[in-house]
Amino acid sequence: MATPTSLLKRLLLGRPFRSDRLQHTLLPKRIALPVFASDALSSVAYAPDEILLTLSIAGATALLYSPWIAIAVVVVMLTVVASYRQNVHAYPSGGGDYEVATVNLGPKAGLAVASALLVDYVLTVAVSTASGVANLGSVVPWVATHKVAVAVIAIALLTAMNLRGIRESGSAFAVPTYGFMILILGMVLTGLFRVIVLGEELRAPSAELDITAEHSVTGLAFAFLLLRAFSSGCAALTGVEAISNGVPAFKPPKSRNAATTLLLLGTVAVTMLVGIVWLAKLTHLQFVEDPKTQILASPVGYVQKTVTAQLGETVFGGGSILLYLVVAATALILFLAANTAFNGFPVLGSILAQDRYLPRQLHTRGDRLAFSNGIIFLAVFAIVLIVAFQAEVTRLIQLYIVGVFVSFTLSQTGMVRHWNRLLRTERDPAARRRMVRSRAINAFGLFLTGAVLVVVLFTKFLHGAWIAIAAMAVIYLVMLGIRRHYDHVARELAAADTRPTLPARNHSLVLVSKVHLPTLRALAYAQGTRPDTLTAVTVSVDEHEARALQAEWDRRGLDVPLTVIDSPYREITRPVIEFVKDLRRTSPRDVVTVFIPEYVVGKWWEHLLHNQSALRLKGRLLFEPGVMVVSVPWQLGSASTKDLDKLDRSFGRDVLRGPRPGYDEPLPPRSSAAERPSAESSPRT
Repeated sequence: MATPTSLLKRLLLGRPFRSDRLQHTLLPKRIALPVFASDALSSVAYAPDEILLTLSIAGATALLYSPWIAIAVVVVMLTVVASYRQNVHAYPSGGGDYEVATVNLGPKAGLAVASALLVDYVLTVAVSTASGVANLGSVVPWVATHKVAVAVIAIALLTAMNLRGIRESGSAFAVPTYGFMILILGMVLTGLFRVIVLGEELRAPSAELDITAEHSVTGLAFAFLLLRAFSSGCAALTGVEAISNGVPAFKPPKSRNAATTLLLLGTVAVTMLVGIVWLAKLTHLQFVEDPKTQILASPVGYVQKTVTAQLGETVFGGGSILLYLVVAATALILFLAANTAFNGFPVLGSILAQDRYLPRQLHTRGDRLAFSNGIIFLAVFAIVLIVAFQAEVTRLIQLYIVGVFVSFTLSQTGMVRHWNRLLRTERDPAARRRMVRSRAINAFGLFLTGAVLVVVLFTKFLHGAWIAIAAMAVIYLVMLGIRRHYDHVARELAAADTRPTLPARNHSLVLVSKVHLPTLRALAYAQGTRPDTLTAVTVSVDEHEARALQAEWDRRGLDVPLTVIDSPYREITRPVIEFVKDLRRTSPRDVVTVFIPEYVVGKWWEHLLHNQSALRLKGRLLFEPGVMVVSVPWQLGSASTKDLDKLDRSFGRDVLRGPRPGYDEPLPPRSSAAERPSAESSPRT
């Protein structure tokens, strides 16, 4: 019978998948679009807000520049989409920007890209979730007052859905993503039709408010403000790189399907962004950074609604079902936008773990063939950000997009070098023309993304971008440290070409506390190994018990000598360690094998009734060179009732599944080193 924990896990995550089911989890384009593009598509729900509130610092007249800011953002987005279409064809393995930078610019550049992407993925989850809560709070006041708790719950639900597997989460997210696209495009087209074709005078709820400038901004300061609004609007580009990192999740032909999905993403996102900003201008919508100080004589209890909520109310009318559908779809797509990061972060983490820059546990797949450890890591860090910044979108957005434009710029630099390298050896004219065209696209992308990166750093550094940069630097150094550790371990474990030197002699010790069945089994087993010397050792912490043990030993006529070590301070571990060290000092080429008899109980509460001296002693002996530790278990009656199959399931995916082989049956063949999990990640008993 399954445990309650196992039942809950299966209820939330489903039954485990066999490894050969991996092919069935691959995504067609219709599912890949909502899975990988929800981040970029959902950015139209907060990118227009950030453009307008930044411009509002200079007053209502500055909002007239919003369409031009949107056009500049569109140019950058189309350039990035065109550039990444070259990436997915050239590097379809799923490494994305990390692989491009590593191969063409070197490991350190690749590591810089990886650290930037890891930070950006975490911020994607935090910003998207916080923005979704803000949109939902526009119509549900309770959500607005408990936004941190709602955001944490949303991330927990997303984590559970992604742990079920990529295909199932994609199928679940397809309907709301397509629903959001239809509702937003329908709202924009309806509003533009009523204003332009029917000539109606549509005015947003905030159009009549009297807006004042937060600061007097003129000359160079106003130019700086426009650049800052542009950098905030460039948040619409986040998520574009996720498709290049997720190419392995597409159905064949992977590269072509990924490139097509990328083109669809760019077309839809550009249309929605331009449409929202244009309609906001036509309806005289106003959105300010600080409503309390910038709105003069505001209505009592006035709460500033998001741009999409105001446009929905303007086009469909307050209280209409379509308004609530728009708000609900916007909030839902923002929650689901985090799914892009939940698919990109674990894949990148797995690649970095394979390259020994992150812990190896991130490279293994879970029961549902998802990179479960990476998913959980991402969720934990995103929740920390949500709590630290109180789910405030404006505060989180300042940390955003720095990482993604670092990766954009380094990736395009690497792609230019990639095409230059291929052109040096390619002689086919048609192939050379394609390569020259691709190089030109990536070179223009390098110029544009590099310029945007400079603008972002210039305008956002003091507003919070420095935190993201510091986080990237810390992650970069941590990954270097992890790689140095793994390299050092590999050098120490590397097998020499010469044959190993056999020990001169083997001294065996059997630790004795009482003369009982576990001790007798350990003695018999130690004698069966035929050591050069065999000694039983006991530590005397009580003189009466030590004498009783010696008498029982003599009475039984055991042919193994018993050594009694006196311990006036009632310690057990230290006297044994010193005894072992003395044996090692006399002959360093000898080895010492310590046999530890221990009994195995079956109930958790039984462990509380017995001391763990054997466990502590084993842990200490492991650090002694030339010492081998052998546990000799004796299963008590309660252990025989233990459900071993259930115990295996509790250990997780690394345990061999299927029927247990009998003693006379051959063990199943071992997997290759590349397929089986490392010893460091396997369960220990």
